[in-house]
Amino acid sequence: MTPDTTASALTANQHATLQIFYGAFTRKNPDLLDEAVTPEWQDIPLSPGQGPGPAGLKPIILGFIDALPDVEIVVDEVIGFNNRAGVRARIVGTHRGTLFGIPATNRRIEIALHEFHRFEGDRISYTWHLEDWFGMLHQLGAWPPKTASLPEERAS
Repeated sequence: MTPDTTASALTANQHATLQIFYGAFTRKNPDLLDEAVTPEWQDIPLSPGQGPGPAGLKPIILGFIDALPDVEIVVDEVIGFNNRAGVRARIVGTHRGTLFGIPATNRRIEIALHEFHRFEGDRISYTWHLEDWFGMLHQLGAWPPKTASLPEERAS
């Protein structure tokens, strides 16, 4: 018996789920996660201090809203089939509150975001993600870190 290699596109409902998922940030409503993900949803890797499931991400979203009041996730590209989606996106906003311990700079930032989702029916059951945190730190003037003067400079 030959394995079925037929690819099936994402459904309209799955596309709508992705809009709801990212809308939790853009619409500043973390409770939208409950409509987009399964109760056992796994976010991989968890952020430091993040709990499991949708309830674990909600405080992270609120932190972004506090730090970037105009936060928006701009989806640049979605590639999806067979109940899986790859998303290339950007988290954009103006840094008006403390973010990762960095006081407000009033700078506009863009953080590259790459995510892979697995669906169970119309809801997301797993999300694997990678953000460009070093790029964000550079945009905020926090990278490279300020260092003490070099030994030669202290001797002079």
